[in-house]
Amino acid sequence: MWSGRCSTSCRCLKTSHAVNREPAQNDNDARLTRILKRVRRIELLTRGMVKEMLGGQYHSRFKGQGIEFDDFREYQPGDDVRFIDWNVTARMNDPFVRKYVEERELTVMICVDVSGSGDYGSQEDSKRERAAEIAAVFAFSAVQNQDKVGLTLFSDGIEHYLPARKGAPHALRILRDILDCEPKRRGTDIKPALDLALNRIPHRAVVILVSDFLTPDHAWEKSLRAVAAKHDVVAAQILDPREITLPDAGRVCLEDPETGEQILVNTSHPAVRDAYEERVVERQDALVHLLRRCGVERITVRTDEDYVPALKAYFRSRKRRKRG
Repeated sequence: MWSGRCSTSCRCLKTSHAVNREPAQNDNDARLTRILKRVRRIELLTRGMVKEMLGGQYHSRFKGQGIEFDDFREYQPGDDVRFIDWNVTARMNDPFVRKYVEERELTVMICVDVSGSGDYGSQEDSKRERAAEIAAVFAFSAVQNQDKVGLTLFSDGIEHYLPARKGAPHALRILRDILDCEPKRRGTDIKPALDLALNRIPHRAVVILVSDFLTPDHAWEKSLRAVAAKHDVVAAQILDPREITLPDAGRVCLEDPETGEQILVNTSHPAVRDAYEERVVERQDALVHLLRRCGVERITVRTDEDYVPALKAYFRSRKRRKRG
């Protein structure tokens, strides 16, 4: 039987026509150079967008919540009575207020899925390469805003953790680490990355989840909900066009890149393509509802499309929602 997992997260191995090509085994330095050129070009073309939308919107989101708790002190005439802490006041027999300080700095934690499905690419770039570009845009936006940025690479466990720091060299290291990672595991489980973000980042932060999210799973919904309650979470979904629509290409051998399971299907049969697309719609609907329940917003990026418009549209819609 063709499992549901395989039906929506496979790569084409062999076809009766030239439909897909295997991702070229490029040298990592060549990939890094190519992606850096794109990121630098994008940074120049969209500098205003990066500064205002990727940086400023995060700051305004947290500044809107206001401030961060610092300490208690005795009430003084003129203090806002809303800041009185009645528990401490009862213990001390004198009114005490909560003292706050304005947040000056944000931490951005980028969590990237490096499981087996990320190596697939029917286009020029694999999903891993596109994920690296998205991560680079967020990392450089953090650098521009004098924020700290860190990295978590995960499969079905934590593959690599890089604590958040400031500076352009650190952002470049993030990009290199994503491209150089050779994961020990091929499966996917977002829960360990979510638990790490919850336990390792003490203050409110921006958490960027970069994954194909091919298997929305209630097993990690509880962890996602907890992280979203503490941090500002954005889900960046990376998809290859072959994961959305099957081509009419005759007999095709599909392989699940995480389990190695293979199946031969006749993509020229309309019922096969229709069933495939129905499963894709079901999977995407499940993901949308899961993220909505957790209060997490989503950006969808395809490997065959320019992602700058998607980022711009997302942050513009977010800005409108804040104003409303």
